[in-house]
Amino acid sequence: MHCRVLHYNDKKYNMTLIKSISGIRGTIGGPAGDGLTPIDVVRFTSAFAHIIKSASKKDKLSFVVGRDARISGQMVESLVVASLSGMGVNVVDTGLSTTPTVEMEVIKRKADGGIILTASHNPKQWNALKLLNEKGEFISAEQGKKVLELAESQDFDFADVDDLGSVSTYENSIEDHIDKILELELVDRDLIAKANFNIVVDGVNSTGGIAIPKLLYSLGVVQVTELYCEPNGEFPHNPEPLPENVVELCKTVVEKKADMGIIVDPDVDRLAFVMENGIMFGEEYTLVAAADYILQNTPGNTVSNLSSTRALKDITEAAGNEYHAAAVGEVNVVEKMREVNAIIGGEGNGGVIYPTLHAGRDALVGVALLLTYLAKRKINLSGLRATYPNYFISKNKIELDPNTDIKKIFKRVKAKYSEFPVLDIDGVKIDFPDGWVQLRTSNTEPIMRVYAESTSMEKAQQFADDIKAVVREA
Repeated sequence: MHCRVLHYNDKKYNMTLIKSISGIRGTIGGPAGDGLTPIDVVRFTSAFAHIIKSASKKDKLSFVVGRDARISGQMVESLVVASLSGMGVNVVDTGLSTTPTVEMEVIKRKADGGIILTASHNPKQWNALKLLNEKGEFISAEQGKKVLELAESQDFDFADVDDLGSVSTYENSIEDHIDKILELELVDRDLIAKANFNIVVDGVNSTGGIAIPKLLYSLGVVQVTELYCEPNGEFPHNPEPLPENVVELCKTVVEKKADMGIIVDPDVDRLAFVMENGIMFGEEYTLVAAADYILQNTPGNTVSNLSSTRALKDITEAAGNEYHAAAVGEVNVVEKMREVNAIIGGEGNGGVIYPTLHAGRDALVGVALLLTYLAKRKINLSGLRATYPNYFISKNKIELDPNTDIKKIFKRVKAKYSEFPVLDIDGVKIDFPDGWVQLRTSNTEPIMRVYAESTSMEKAQQFADDIKAVVREA
């Protein structure tokens, strides 16, 4: 692990390459193997193509590629497309797109895989390869391990000149995605149009600035104010949709007397709302609100990861259904959703997974479902928020020394809190009568996360501070 946390616009960041079930993520530049250099992009892309080819009986494979608007996007895209072609794979390049859009394009084309070029909420110096299987879903941890091993050994062959893969471009994938959303039974365009919503959108100068306004106009929303919707990759603020990063959006919502503000991360799989009063709805409650609407129309089970608010469990059980928890990571949530036949699920970071559309976090479908729900209930966001259990989450990070003994820390935490129920499927989570605290290593950053939730921010922060003290002792 690296020794310090990266800060937004920190010019002296450590070069970092992180390999996990969330993809191959790294900072651009530096020596090969330290960051996400061109050589690393070619190695991982080629290894992934080889793994898929080895498991397939087809003579010719096809992949879908798309990217967010990061400054390094075109460079990485060129390398990925050329590498796939060099491996004999036919490529459909969707260009500027979103993570859920590329996932759906894989499904539509019955492609053999896909690669999304995005580092999600990470600052602009980062980029990543998110690897998809033929279902348009993130590959399994087992497949990911094989890719990493093969990339290291480079034991793969490229195609002969007569067997190079073809490359074609397709520019309408976002429109296709929106069309599928409009076809959903629980999305009512006419009702949304009649509600005459006034909405402000912060696209953080990435592809959300393309996709979200297009979706809103397609849903019949006429009053749309666009903030930072130019897809040039120059993020105007830290791109993670947290309260401290959306000050301007909150201010603009009030100034425009808008019904809400919408903000997404650079690849549009996380969704957060600002209420009409300029206060955050809470990204933890994006999934809660979507699930509330779905549960009223389609009874069934729900799933979220262990770091998500207890409110989803509360509303699910109140509706007479079952809630299930999964380890952090979209692939883990999707696997648990299949296991329990969940009708909706996701993650508390604003990630909504509605399997009726596809099994991936999707900010676009989240917007469409919530607007329909608000229009049906004739209620504003603050009114809706008041109907849910009021929990507060404290999200903390711990910088790690390179020699940190993670297992020793987890063991000490479990011993310290042995009188309470403890879950260890993803780090360590302790359940208290009035909340919980979880300690786990990050899948996407060289840090340890400490999340805590309770009925007040003071209690949640105390849970977090107490467990951080145990970590410091170790």
